Amino acid sequence: MYTKNILKAGSVLSFLLLSHNCFSQQIENKLPSWAFGGFVRVEKVNPIISPDTSSRFIDPVSKKSVQWEANDTFNPGAAIKNGKVVVLYRAEDLYGIGIGFRTSRLGYAESSDGITFKRKPVPVLYPSNDIAKKYEWPGGCEDPRVAVTANGTYVVFYTEWNRDLPRLGAATSRDLIHWKKNGPMFKKAYNGKFFNVATKSASILTKVVNGKQVIIKINGKYWLYWGEHHVYGATSTDLVNWAPVVNKDGELKELISPRDGYFDSDLTECGPPAIMTNKGIILFYNGKNKPADGRDTRFTANSYCAGQMLFDRKDPSKAITRLDLPFLRPMEPFEKSGQYVNGTVFIEGMVYFKKKWFLYYGCADSRVAVAVYDPQHPAPPDPVAAN
Repeated sequence: MYTKNILKAGSVLSFLLLSHNCFSQQIENKLPSWAFGGFVRVEKVNPIISPDTSSRFIDPVSKKSVQWEANDTFNPGAAIKNGKVVVLYRAEDLYGIGIGFRTSRLGYAESSDGITFKRKPVPVLYPSNDIAKKYEWPGGCEDPRVAVTANGTYVVFYTEWNRDLPRLGAATSRDLIHWKKNGPMFKKAYNGKFFNVATKSASILTKVVNGKQVIIKINGKYWLYWGEHHVYGATSTDLVNWAPVVNKDGELKELISPRDGYFDSDLTECGPPAIMTNKGIILFYNGKNKPADGRDTRFTANSYCAGQMLFDRKDPSKAITRLDLPFLRPMEPFEKSGQYVNGTVFIEGMVYFKKKWFLYYGCADSRVAVAVYDPQHPAPPDPVAAN
């Protein structure tokens, strides 16, 4: 991608074509016709969910009363239930030091306008004395992505974290409150070949049908994208047991990988549910910038920015293109201050609500915010200011 930079020198306009790594005071960021956006942060309400030290919960494993959402509340999934937006957000308690070394549980918040939320005082998905305990304790349940079938079955894909190995888990529900855990979702595939491989971040394929965003099948199967470093694929016939897509050698097939010199130079981590559109399948993802060599110098080292990829409508494993610039990046103070100081807009939840797209994201691994895309009145994506 190149951009035009217009510099004023008195009354003289000089035009300069810039390469990817040449900078000026302002770099134009435009979205192609296939992409969603821009997303506008709702004024004077963000962050919409913050830590609460008053919430207490009797942990079924330790048998102790814990302040389950006192330290951080972030990385939310989202879905529609009975005409309202429900956000399931990751909450860390006070008992540990550093990201991933406290116990995470999923809280429940509900809203009639998608902006102002009422939270339940106790979590709805958490480590317990159940079939998933050995995968979830003591690290917990992390980073949910949520979607719903046409018949009203909700599915949440989340990271089961026992502080030894992260594994993707799937759980189902009819009300987003009572969940049936099914354990690690790659446990059975290929005789367990990928059961003991670190897995995270699953984005199932959805489509807007009769005004509702629902899970769909493609080529007779459910499809999802997953992965933290690379983007991979997986298929299923029952939503809970999944088979990763492999290459001719039987190894994980890499669909998309990081790019040196871009905002996603270190990670391409899957975000909210992917969406089938007339122009292709859009996968929203979290691009992490490298800490040093190979990073995009227009963005903070180690920061997370949000991108979009386009895949083929008939072959979801076939990548067509992706954005060279993020459509959302850490700009606000609450996106750059918290337990992740390099800055994070970590997208995980997005819903079609009142004919608009509401995007819910984690801010610096500490809070939850919302941004809205109105297809009838598109806004520009976040600007890119050069260093």
